[in-house]
Amino acid sequence: MANRFMLNETSYHGHGAIQNIVPELKSRGFQNVLVCSDPDLVKFGVTAKVLTLLEEAKIQYSLYTDIKPNPTIENVQHGVEACKKAKADVILAIGGGSSMDTSKAIGIIITNPEFADVRSLEGVAPTKKPCLPIIAVPTTAGTAAEVTINYVITDVEKKRKFVCVDAHDMPIVAVVDPDMMATMPKGLTAATGMDALTHAIEGYTTRAAWEMSDMFHIKAIELIAHNLRGAVKNEPEGREKMALAQYIAGMGFSNVGLGIDHAMAHTLSAYYDVPHGVACAMLLPISMEFNRDVTGEKYKSIAEAFGVDTSKMGQEEYRDAAIAAVRKLSEDVGIPTCCEAIKEEDLDSLAKDALNDACYPGNPREATHEQVVEMFRKLLKK
Repeated sequence: MANRFMLNETSYHGHGAIQNIVPELKSRGFQNVLVCSDPDLVKFGVTAKVLTLLEEAKIQYSLYTDIKPNPTIENVQHGVEACKKAKADVILAIGGGSSMDTSKAIGIIITNPEFADVRSLEGVAPTKKPCLPIIAVPTTAGTAAEVTINYVITDVEKKRKFVCVDAHDMPIVAVVDPDMMATMPKGLTAATGMDALTHAIEGYTTRAAWEMSDMFHIKAIELIAHNLRGAVKNEPEGREKMALAQYIAGMGFSNVGLGIDHAMAHTLSAYYDVPHGVACAMLLPISMEFNRDVTGEKYKSIAEAFGVDTSKMGQEEYRDAAIAAVRKLSEDVGIPTCCEAIKEEDLDSLAKDALNDACYPGNPREATHEQVVEMFRKLLKK
């Protein structure tokens, strides 16, 4: 079977990369822009960095900000109406995963109106047309939504998140400018950075992993291991390297899938509104421990990417070392080790929903309901 690999048509990286947005819009002939950005980014002037460029170039735009941190079906529905009202021919997504996931769902429904019921997009929906063109400008170094074919929407009514995987939703242009990430608070930098690490480690060990995806993932792990602490301290080099690392991780996992960590993290976020990156980070050492016996020598490479000398280590030792290095990084950047919101009586439902999540089938090891319950239980307040 052939391995498919999908990436953006064009991507820009480095300080000042947003200066390429206007030339891209003009060269592609776009006339009306729907800017999707969350309210906090607008409030704190981050979105304005791009809006100013549009205004100076006299490019017509409408601003849509009804976007929650865990975007909902309603956010998408309102966005579709805003897009139609603006008569937009392109979406400019500015933000983290929430803005980009909302933009992808909006763009898909605009060009595939038969999927107006947002729930119908769950899984691998048989859409026929590429979404309305998206230019994606990340403001966090974690989700890599600007280079993936995935998005996640929250169903508030059913208290669950659902994953959508659609080759038609890939942004045509990604603009990865570390200056757009410079105002991220410490906690958000840590959470999104650990989300990127989870992408890289799960993508590296997932069932569908192969040589090309491995190349991206191991480099992403190395960059994150050596730069996340600096990014949390707001060091410029750390910010720049993390901006690159999360994109590289996205290049990989978007094409091979994830695993049980993300399946469980989606469930935690849906039940308790836990920030996605925090959920992923808390679960990462736990899921790595669960998967350790089916990973061959991959934990050796993970440990070495963290700078561990494994030359005198046996298999169990380097697996321990990889998990310990991940746990230490998580602790160093302030990620909690337990989730106070979890209730013992919810564990069965959490496990059931995690096993039904679209990310679970990629996990390298099969899990029973009882095993997932026990993994969730490890997050209960000590």
